[in-house]
Amino acid sequence: MSESTQASQQTAKLVYLLFIANIIIQFLGFVAVVIAYIHKDDAAAWLQSHYQFQIRTFWMGLLYLFIGVLFAFFLVGYLILVFWVIWLVVRCVKGMKYLDQQKPHPNPTSWLFG
Repeated sequence: MSESTQASQQTAKLVYLLFIANIIIQFLGFVAVVIAYIHKDDAAAWLQSHYQFQIRTFWMGLLYLFIGVLFAFFLVGYLILVFWVIWLVVRCVKGMKYLDQQKPHPNPTSWLFG
């Protein structure tokens, strides 16, 4: 594996970790998606699927957060927010698993757990 591919792989892993850290430190998700957008076009084809998956994770997660906060007044929103945390962690762990195996993400356009 070339140095640039290895560096891009480490960058993709960093994005996954930033998404998980975003659960506690809220602005890190924005940092992660910017990094994914910057590195997506220059990455190897198998890594591009991970960046696509990460970008979709950000935008879908933002939608789930919005809906959760919107419905928090009705208490069902808190269940949506708990789902968002579980959904985000599972997606990131599965993504890192494929990344460590140096495989493309098999379903980067998935809405659920990928």
